[in-house]
Amino acid sequence: MFISSAYAQAAPAPAAGGDMMSSLTGMLPLVLMFVVLYFVMIRPQMKRQKEHKAMIEALAKGDEVVSAGGVAGKIAKLGDSYIGLEVADGVEIQLQRSAISQVLPKGTLK
Repeated sequence: MFISSAYAQAAPAPAAGGDMMSSLTGMLPLVLMFVVLYFVMIRPQMKRQKEHKAMIEALAKGDEVVSAGGVAGKIAKLGDSYIGLEVADGVEIQLQRSAISQVLPKGTLK
């Protein structure tokens, strides 16, 4: 009575030859998001990993370091994958090399 009937309309016919361009246009935001993700997240992370690896390889006996857990000490022993970290006089702990997060300037720890 007050509501008119709704009828489905036929879908318009696809334009010939326009499919290739519309699919490229549809993928453009996805490609742009990946490029932005690469330059904002992936590339800086790879740079940090490279710097950390160089720092770990350059460790020497007597360096003062801070571990990822916040333990500070002086390197007493160096091994291939572990280091001996002297945290106090006569107190030495074993840490993995990768657990070192920072090398401190000489004379920082007394």
